[in-house]
Amino acid sequence: MYSIKTPNAPYKISCAIEDILGKNKDVVVVCVGSDLVMGDSLGPLLGTFLINLDIPAYVYGCLGQPVTAKEVAFIGKYIKKLHPNSIVLAIDAGIGDDFEVGYVKVLGHGLRPGLGVDKDLPSIGDCSIVGVVAGRSPGNNNLFNLTRLSFVYTMARVIADGIYKFFSEESGFIAPNVC
Repeated sequence: MYSIKTPNAPYKISCAIEDILGKNKDVVVVCVGSDLVMGDSLGPLLGTFLINLDIPAYVYGCLGQPVTAKEVAFIGKYIKKLHPNSIVLAIDAGIGDDFEVGYVKVLGHGLRPGLGVDKDLPSIGDCSIVGVVAGRSPGNNNLFNLTRLSFVYTMARVIADGIYKFFSEESGFIAPNVC
């Protein structure tokens, strides 16, 4: 776990991604979330940042065309068909213990969107990044709504910088960013 307040957090996130993926840069990034709920807007904000940074990867999910938790099953099948040999890096906002709020988790497995708010949805990704934006409590949906935009924005920026650093070495792969 990496605190977004740590000055070298993007570098640590980049190193954690490389620990999981090695030098494999054939990656599709899926940013899950909704711009209708402040705490859940991490994915769409992050996807927009990644597209603007022009990373050499396909990016699905941004402010203009978010990939919501309900669309995960469809987008997962779509990506497997369109990018059968790519590694899928799934990114979503999450709920954790109070001490985890403001931390980023880079995981060597996919994620299940909506799990923190008791939704039973399919998993997505071969590896994942979860930004903990709120603490666990009854009625987590309210905490998602009470999360400050500046906090989510900062977290998305830090994660985007870490992903950008991961791709900053010469990859030889040129892909149009999609949303």
